Amino acid sequence: MTSRRRWWTLVGVALATFMTFLDNNVVNVALPSIQRDLHLSISGLEWIVSSYILVFSGLMLVGGRLADVFGRRRLFIAGITLFTGASLVAGLASSEGILVLARVLQGVGAAASMPSTLAIISSTFPDPKERSRAVGVWSAVSALALALGPFTGGFVSQRWDWGWIFLINVPVGVVTIAIMMLAMRESREAVRRRLDLPGLVTSAVTLFALTFALIEGHDRGWTSAVILGSFALAAVAGAAFVLIERRSADPMVDLSMFRIKAFSGGTGAMILWGFGVMGVYFFTAMYLQNVLGFSPTEAGAAFVPMALMMAATAPVAGVLARRLGTHVTVAIGLSLNVVGLVLVSFVGEHGHFMDLMPAFVAFGVGSGLTMMPLNDTIIGVLPPGRAGAASAVMNAAREVSGLLGVTIVGAILTSRQSAVLRGGATPIHAFLSGYQLALLIASAIVFIGVPLSLYTLRTQRRTPVLPETSPEPEPVPVG
Repeated sequence: MTSRRRWWTLVGVALATFMTFLDNNVVNVALPSIQRDLHLSISGLEWIVSSYILVFSGLMLVGGRLADVFGRRRLFIAGITLFTGASLVAGLASSEGILVLARVLQGVGAAASMPSTLAIISSTFPDPKERSRAVGVWSAVSALALALGPFTGGFVSQRWDWGWIFLINVPVGVVTIAIMMLAMRESREAVRRRLDLPGLVTSAVTLFALTFALIEGHDRGWTSAVILGSFALAAVAGAAFVLIERRSADPMVDLSMFRIKAFSGGTGAMILWGFGVMGVYFFTAMYLQNVLGFSPTEAGAAFVPMALMMAATAPVAGVLARRLGTHVTVAIGLSLNVVGLVLVSFVGEHGHFMDLMPAFVAFGVGSGLTMMPLNDTIIGVLPPGRAGAASAVMNAAREVSGLLGVTIVGAILTSRQSAVLRGGATPIHAFLSGYQLALLIASAIVFIGVPLSLYTLRTQRRTPVLPETSPEPEPVPVG
C-alpha cells in the first residue's frame, strides 16, 4: 500500500471514530430540549443515551469477529452505511420509540465498524513508529469527539433543532464511505473461525439485564421482583458467558489474553476511566442547564477547554509514557480525572463559567494522559495477529464502562434526589445533592485505577505467544 493510501485510510478511520464517539455524548446537552419536545422522564432520557451504548458494547466483540472473518474493509463500510442511515432516522424522529430504535440501529452500525479500527491501523502501518503515530492520531480524535460532543449538541440544538445533532452525521458518513472505498485495502484473518453465538447471547443478556435493572430500579423499586430478577439474570448470564468462553474452541473473547498483566490491567484502567468520563458528561450537562441556568450553547461551551486539553495532551502522552513509563503516565492521568470529578462536584448552586475551568482542565489533561498510552499498551503487548481481538476487547470495555457510568451514577443520583425531595427540599437542591454524591462516589471508583496502573503497566514488552495458546496468524491482505 502506498504512503498516500495509508494516510487516507487513517483519515477514513478517524472520521468514523469521530462520528461514533461523538454520538456517545452528543445528546447530553440536548437532553432538556429532547425532554420538552417528546415529554420524556429521566428514565426515558437514560434509555436514549444507554440504548446506543448498550447495543454498541453488546455487539462490539461479535463485530470484531465478523470483520476478521468476512473482511475488515467490507464490514467497516457496511457498518458506517447503517450508522449513517440510522442517524437520518434519529434526526427525523418524532417519538421516544422511533428515537430509541434509531439509536439502537446506530449502535449496530458502530459495532460493525469500530471494533476493527485499531486492527486496520495495525495492518495498514506495520512500522512500529508509524503505527504509534497513527494510534496517537486515533486517540486524539477519540478524545476530541468525546469532549466536543456536548458543545456540538448544545450549539446545534439551540440554534436549529435537536434533530440536527444526528443529521450532521449524514454528510460525514457519506464522505467516510467514499474515502474507505477508494483508499482502504481489504484484510482478514487467514484462518476462518466460527461465530460464537452462545457467547454473543449470554454477553448481550448480561448487559441488557444489568442496564434494565440500574435504569428502572428507581421507578420500579430496588427490591421489586422484576429488578431483583434482572440483577440475578445478569449474574447468571455473566457467569455462563465466562464458562462458555473458557470452553469454546473459537471464543468471542479469548480469556487467555487476560493472563497478560499489562493487558488485563490496561483494560481495567480503561473501564475505570470510561466510567468517570460518562458520569461527568451525562449529568454535568444536565447540572449546567437545570441548576446553573446555562443555555444549551453555554453548557456545551463549558466543555470546550476540556476538549482542547484532551486533544492537545493525547499526542504528548506517548512521549511521556516512553520517558516516565506507561504506569506512571496513566496513574497521573487517572489522578487528574479524580481531581476533576471532585472539583466539579463542589461548584454548587451559584457557580459561574470560570468556577468550572479548574475541574474541566484537570479532567481534560487527565483523559489525554490516560487514553493514548492505554490504547498503545493494550494493542502492543499482544502479537501482531491478535490486534483485531485486542481492539475489539478494548473498545467493548470502554463502551461498557460508559454504559455503567450512566446507569450507576444515575441510580445513585436519582435515589439521593428522591430521598432529599421527601425531606422537603426544592427540586434544584435535591438534584444538586444527588449529583454531588454521585460524582464523589464515581471519583472513588476511578481512583482504583491509580494503584492498578502502577502495578500492572510497568512492562510493555510485546508477548510473542500467549500462555498455553497458539498465536493467531497475521491479517491477510486481499486485493
